Amino acid sequence: MKGIKFDFTNMFYPNIEKGIKYDEINQYKDKIANIINEIFKEKPGFIKLLEDTKYIDKILDLQEWIQSFDSFVVLGIGGSALGNIALQTTLNPLNYNYANNRKTPKIFIVDNVDPDFVASVLDQIDPHTTLFNVISKSGTTAEAMSNYLIARGIVDSYGLDPKKHIIFTTDPEKGILREIAKNEGIETLDIPPEVGGRFSVLTPVGLLSALAGGIDIIDLLNGAKAMLEKVSNNNIFENPSALNALLHFLYYNKGYNISVMMPYSNKLFLLADWYRQLWAESLGKKYNIHGEEVNVGQTPVKALGATDQHSQVQLYNEGPDDKIVTFLKLEKFERDIKIPKLHENYSALAYLGGKTLSELLNTELFGTEYALTEHGKPNMKVIFPEINAFNVGQFFFAYEFQTAVMGKLLEIDAYDQPGVELGKKVTYALMGREGYEEFANEVKNKNETKEKFII
Repeated sequence: MKGIKFDFTNMFYPNIEKGIKYDEINQYKDKIANIINEIFKEKPGFIKLLEDTKYIDKILDLQEWIQSFDSFVVLGIGGSALGNIALQTTLNPLNYNYANNRKTPKIFIVDNVDPDFVASVLDQIDPHTTLFNVISKSGTTAEAMSNYLIARGIVDSYGLDPKKHIIFTTDPEKGILREIAKNEGIETLDIPPEVGGRFSVLTPVGLLSALAGGIDIIDLLNGAKAMLEKVSNNNIFENPSALNALLHFLYYNKGYNISVMMPYSNKLFLLADWYRQLWAESLGKKYNIHGEEVNVGQTPVKALGATDQHSQVQLYNEGPDDKIVTFLKLEKFERDIKIPKLHENYSALAYLGGKTLSELLNTELFGTEYALTEHGKPNMKVIFPEINAFNVGQFFFAYEFQTAVMGKLLEIDAYDQPGVELGKKVTYALMGREGYEEFANEVKNKNETKEKFII
């Protein structure tokens, strides 16, 4: 089966005047080989899970049950939602929930506590034919738990059996959801303890909703395993993830602190959302592994081709030398539309007639790529021969491994996220969670004594 390809042509000198030279890569060859060996020796959770079939077996055992519902609602946030969203939008039709020939449940992913948004989802479901999948490793995530309480309130108010309408995806041994599940007999799936949320798309966190939506999760994992084999190669020029990480690292050291991912495909677009969390939360760190204050991190940005040619590309071409652009190119679209030959007496329109939209879109990608290169801006492509579960599985794993390599190069812990904890604590305190009373007073006092400037 054909897999995804990485085109690094426009990352190197002399194609880019300020581009990376092969000598710079060669200086890191031994270091990269050591990093690859180190990662495989440590075997982080996102690698280890590909060797364990127990997670996939449990999900497949539930297939008939979860696909018997009319609606499947994911309640999660961050890593408990972004992978789910990316899988559904990439591998199912963009109009999936409204398709007349749909044979699997509608999929809704509630990843915020905006009341208008939550209400809009609740308006579209019938509780009698809905399964709620609550995803939280700790069971203390305020957003997911608030939405769980709302869903549970609906289930209870209709006199429905929670065991038949709720499934938890959580820590295998501890946490509030695990306790509730044991007490009430609610079905659960395990989140591998050693896998953080942003690396969890290929665990039950992402795979259950994928299966509910009719996605081939075996093929998804096969793609990841194929990429695992590819990135185990110590030769950096044959290892796309390691080379991609090193190129981003070398450019970062030259001041390129923004990484733009720009799919030229609406179906691939939300892969960029998943990437943003992975890159930002893994690599944006105040301290390195030696305890030194470093404040590192490359800011990930998403853009959509051709839409954002008309909003962002002016900046990318003529703005500061601080961005690397990664295009996602789709070679074969699932459907295509031919542009009619009309108004042939107008030269401004006649050239379009008889062409296809896919031809136009990929020509526009080439145009943007060419312009960036002419302006001396580094850019690269991830090429999808077609969209299928195998190729998407490859993409997920390639970027997970790339993130691990980049973490080693930056000498930071790519698997923790201390920077998000303070905001969580403030929310707990101000919402009245037990044990946070003193901290709530501290927050209120600090806020009240600020010199205000409101216009």
